[in-house]
Amino acid sequence: MNARRSFFQYVIPSMLAFALSGVYAIADGFFVGNALGDNALAAINVAYPLTAFLQAVGTGIGMGGAIEYSIQIGKGNHQEARKYYGMALILLGIASVLLTLLYLTGASYVLGLFGATGDIFTLGKEYLLYISFGAVFQIVGTGLVPLIRNMGGAVIAMAAMIIGFLTNILLDYLFVWVFPWGMMGAAVATAIGQAMTFLVCVGFFVFKRQKPSLHFEKKALTYTRRIIGVGLSPFGLTFSPNITLILINKSAALVGGSLAVTCYAPISYICSIIILLMQGVSDGSQPLISLTYGEGKISLTRTYRNMAYQFSLIVAALCMAALFFLRGYTAVLFGASENISQQVGQILPIFLCGFLFISISRVSTAYFYATRKNIWAYILIYGEPVSLLLLLLFMPSLTGGISGTWISVPLSQFTAAVISVILILRDRNSDF
Repeated sequence: MNARRSFFQYVIPSMLAFALSGVYAIADGFFVGNALGDNALAAINVAYPLTAFLQAVGTGIGMGGAIEYSIQIGKGNHQEARKYYGMALILLGIASVLLTLLYLTGASYVLGLFGATGDIFTLGKEYLLYISFGAVFQIVGTGLVPLIRNMGGAVIAMAAMIIGFLTNILLDYLFVWVFPWGMMGAAVATAIGQAMTFLVCVGFFVFKRQKPSLHFEKKALTYTRRIIGVGLSPFGLTFSPNITLILINKSAALVGGSLAVTCYAPISYICSIIILLMQGVSDGSQPLISLTYGEGKISLTRTYRNMAYQFSLIVAALCMAALFFLRGYTAVLFGASENISQQVGQILPIFLCGFLFISISRVSTAYFYATRKNIWAYILIYGEPVSLLLLLLFMPSLTGGISGTWISVPLSQFTAAVISVILILRDRNSDF
């Protein structure tokens, strides 16, 4: 009973925090789509992977530091734990400076590679310019959340995301609908919302007097290597839906033109929230898995993993059922035209069947990187987009059109789920 209570105390706040992290893009799409129309909605969708990359970098570094922190706490090495905390903060600062410079100079070029043309490119370029100015808040704010959660502040981490989300919604309304600032207004609202999350996180560390250690005793590269080694998995897990977004947008543009890209925009928004909910389950269980792994309690570690599987499958099934019955109304929320809304209602069920597969692969991946099985986590995370890319090379021609692009997504997710089951069965016979 205690294990179950601990599980939900971590997982529920984590689910809400992850879901809200994805609502930033949906909020921008909602306000911009209703104010400026289909092209603006498509521009947000095409540009979002670059915004999500900032959050994924922050999540990867923060989670890498948080996992090593929890493992060291489980072993009773509190001073080592503080060093991992300190190095994570340094890496977040370095990443913020480098990515701000890169985005200001090269984001528009990458946008073109993603398939944006004409008005979609122009609107997306404007959006990314102002997103770049707030990159530091997206990276550091997102990176501090897993550290807070692993320090026992799961509710505070959730509160930080809620405050940022509410700020973003209020400012989206103000900057896009009241003041006609369009794409710039949406981007500025997102940046300020992330800044509020950052400030709440900083307040937690100040109030709790959680002091990092910056004395690495000539082992700075060791701490950096371990944080990045673990962090590549949560980075990939966070960003992989956006790799899917990039590949599908490119394929849709080539096979179905701008109409197909616009149809995919509301679908990607909807699916991203469900995927983040399931990632919230897997990453919410991570502090408990890492802690018990550090303590050497193998049976309890696997108990938390199995609870995550069960709960994630339930979440996936409920979301599938709800979205299937609401499929004809989802695109309307984003201001899509009647024609786009009808097509989205026909296409969406293809994507829904992938949720069950995602629920399995996400939990498996989080379990592997939480217990330092990094190679297995890499196989799952980066194998899915590779399989999607291969499918996209022949499925559209095999099916005679855009339906092959859509079908490729659940097929790649099924592949990842099968591989994760095989790896879990292998892990069952290991002794860590």
